[in-house]
Amino acid sequence: MTAVDWRPLRLGTRGSALARTQASAVAAAITGQLGRKVELIEITTHGDRSAEPIPDLGGTGVFVSVLRDALTEGLVDLAVHSFKDLPTAPAPGLTVAAVPRREDPRDALVARDGLTLAQLPNGSSVGTGSPRRVAQLRALGYGLIPVPVRGNVDTRLSKVTTGELDAVLLARAGLARLDRLDAITEVLDPLQMLPAAAQGALAIECRANDSELCQLLGTLDDQDARAAVTAERALLAALEAGCTAPVGALAEVAVGDDGPELFLRGSVTAVDGSDAVRLSATGPVHTAETIGRRLAAELMADGASEIMGSTR
Repeated sequence: MTAVDWRPLRLGTRGSALARTQASAVAAAITGQLGRKVELIEITTHGDRSAEPIPDLGGTGVFVSVLRDALTEGLVDLAVHSFKDLPTAPAPGLTVAAVPRREDPRDALVARDGLTLAQLPNGSSVGTGSPRRVAQLRALGYGLIPVPVRGNVDTRLSKVTTGELDAVLLARAGLARLDRLDAITEVLDPLQMLPAAAQGALAIECRANDSELCQLLGTLDDQDARAAVTAERALLAALEAGCTAPVGALAEVAVGDDGPELFLRGSVTAVDGSDAVRLSATGPVHTAETIGRRLAAELMADGASEIMGSTR
């Protein structure tokens, strides 16, 4: 037994209820499946302290940088992120050692009176802090009014129960992890609203030179989830779009004639909802990154470059 075997692993997490729930689930898996004790280390980010819109803060990477600094400085041994929050550029000296099984990645609506998107009256207010959701909501043509909203899940849900908003859009995965699925009035079909790249997936990150921990955490990796998010994030990176851009991506692994195949859908939508490009691509699972980059090139050739240019 090495000197590190007996001490708890220090797991860095943001302090929100959702972040701590996600981190606690990973900690329980590490302890239950791998036999290592884990201590949660709460780290507050600038994004947690600020009420500014996420794009004004520099994108959702603002939630990640402090956790990564703690990893690099040796203050924690690993960190758990919502994978969609990670910038697509690799972080020097760090690696995503595991992508656990993915939650349902679809978007969800929580609306007054149990209404669906199509049932909300013209002019109803719908809260969201995501430019992607704003763009796709406008593109649906229901005449709904997007309203910027920040805060944790309970804060957003309360804006509906108090009547401040008619509805809010959230990731179904977060509501599932917080045991709040009963609040959902509609789970949105990806044909209506394509999720963000890597939505519903977690990334367990550690220092790349910690080979023993990388190997340990690697046993928690779900190959299908990793392939899916690899394709989605490759598309995002090839489009040179940040994680707050109006880009949707969703990959699924299915059984094909020659073995497992990956099916990837991608979309780029104008912020005002006036234009959109949607395409799909398939290929062997082991070529996930190539599939993502190929689909990005096809989207650009089909008009996404002009849409992206108008949103910057």
